[in-house]
Amino acid sequence: MLFPPRASASSAARTSRSNGSLSAQQALATLSVEYASLRSQSHCPIGMYVVPSVESMFVWDGVFFVHQALSYHSRAFGFYSRSSLRFRLTFNNYPEKAPAVHFITDVFHPLISQKDGLFSLAPRIPTWLPKEHHVFDVLHWIKTAFKRDALDRLKEKDCLNKEAYRYRETTSSFVALASQTAMLSQSPSALYDKDHPSLGGKGRGAIVFHKLTDRELQEMREEIGVQKWEIPSD
Repeated sequence: MLFPPRASASSAARTSRSNGSLSAQQALATLSVEYASLRSQSHCPIGMYVVPSVESMFVWDGVFFVHQALSYHSRAFGFYSRSSLRFRLTFNNYPEKAPAVHFITDVFHPLISQKDGLFSLAPRIPTWLPKEHHVFDVLHWIKTAFKRDALDRLKEKDCLNKEAYRYRETTSSFVALASQTAMLSQSPSALYDKDHPSLGGKGRGAIVFHKLTDRELQEMREEIGVQKWEIPSD
């Protein structure tokens, strides 16, 4: 979880005016509470960070660092291991309606549309229930959807990328394309260039990465008390 930049009074006013009604103010209060609740244990998945937009609390930007698999045949994150995936949550008529999730990073995945990056919640949350479902349920489903066990249980009717769904029948082809997603998501242009192409032309969002020099990296390691580590080869 990341703490958002402090929004100015004018940006808060723009949000209020653009959404207008008392219900929008209630939604804003609900989202503020939900964002604060991500501090609670297990609410924000490990490896995932989200931050509301400076312009509007109704748009959150996120990044998901997919954990490294223990082996090529791991039942966890083997297909998308080491990916750095940007996504965006958009809240319209929340909490009555589920947030829309769009991936900004180009991802070859059965649940992600290649047209605009829309992510399907249907396998985990087929019907959104305002009093039962919360933002953290959405975040945990995003993470789970990249695990091999979840991929194996998907049904074609819930998939927005039918080609990716059918590729599961040929595991080697699916692995190659999913691994390409991981490789491209780690490229310097994808991480650092503000003009890097994104799904649906959504830009890179509010979370910005800056490349550190070796000295800056060492100073940061010393500050937070971690040692240099190496990624083992497959």
